[in-house]
Amino acid sequence: MRVDSFIKMPLNDQINHLYRYGSFVTDIRYYAHKVNLYLIKDEYYEVFVSQKSLVIENITPLDFQSNRLDLYLDQIELSIAS
Repeated sequence: MRVDSFIKMPLNDQINHLYRYGSFVTDIRYYAHKVNLYLIKDEYYEVFVSQKSLVIENITPLDFQSNRLDLYLDQIELSIAS
């Protein structure tokens, strides 16, 4: 599934798709969220879980320009498909 198709899906469908086809990579703490990083094929997705309510609030493709990237790179080496 392409990224643009994935992000157009309702949140519940995104969650089901990630848990069915994705692989958990790692997580970080980012402000009021625990952010779980998942990999589906060659695409990384961030799952933002509220630390207060433990509810998934948002799922986005990993932005390699984000300042969160350094938090991941402290733990793992991310591969980028060419």
